[in-house]
Amino acid sequence: MNTKELIKDIIKSPTYQIAAKDSEFLNSDETRAMRLELDYLKAELGMEEHNINHTIVVFGSARVDENNPSYKDAREFGKLVGLHGKKLDGCPVTLMTGGGPGIMEAANRGAYDAGAKSIGLNINLPKEQYPNPYITPKLCFLFHYFAIRKLHFAQRAKALVAYPGGFGTLDELFEVLTLIETKKMQKIPVVLVSSAYWKRLVDFDFLVEEGYISRADIEIFKIVENANEAWQYIVDWYL
Repeated sequence: MNTKELIKDIIKSPTYQIAAKDSEFLNSDETRAMRLELDYLKAELGMEEHNINHTIVVFGSARVDENNPSYKDAREFGKLVGLHGKKLDGCPVTLMTGGGPGIMEAANRGAYDAGAKSIGLNINLPKEQYPNPYITPKLCFLFHYFAIRKLHFAQRAKALVAYPGGFGTLDELFEVLTLIETKKMQKIPVVLVSSAYWKRLVDFDFLVEEGYISRADIEIFKIVENANEAWQYIVDWYL
């Protein structure tokens, strides 16, 4: 084999690719820590660029349409944040959701109705989740790792509002409750909207009676009926 053929073999080898352009290398188990950092850093730099320092986060089902009462109420809540969130505890707050359909769309849509910017944190799933159309374009981010997405939900949150939802909503809600309970996260207002839903879904008093949580743990969150009550609770918290 002549030297030209030998060099061709070298150049074609995956080991000769620049590391940043070697997709097989970048997606290997050994580089997972770097992928986690990049997943975090891209959204972090984007929010810093747009001066996003404080957020109000809304969770809820992706499976409801605009005729659902919770959708209508979440839209109203998003509008309240958009209209009145310019100064909360001395600083502006920006609405943040998971960026998908349902309750997330409703809240982003409410902020859009008010002429305010809002954030969407989408997640890359086997069945693609597309962003809803009401997110501010340069504030819509796509994540691979749920853990990094959750970190961004919690990092700037001045309040968290949970509407009725399924596994994803419960996962995100109970992670925040656990972080506050264990003092890994500062205490913020956590609001659950719709007593009919939450009191049927989780018997918090039973958990206290059985000794699995303390009575003080129930004080971590507040159950309310609608957007106006949720917003007022958050405002009163920071007075």
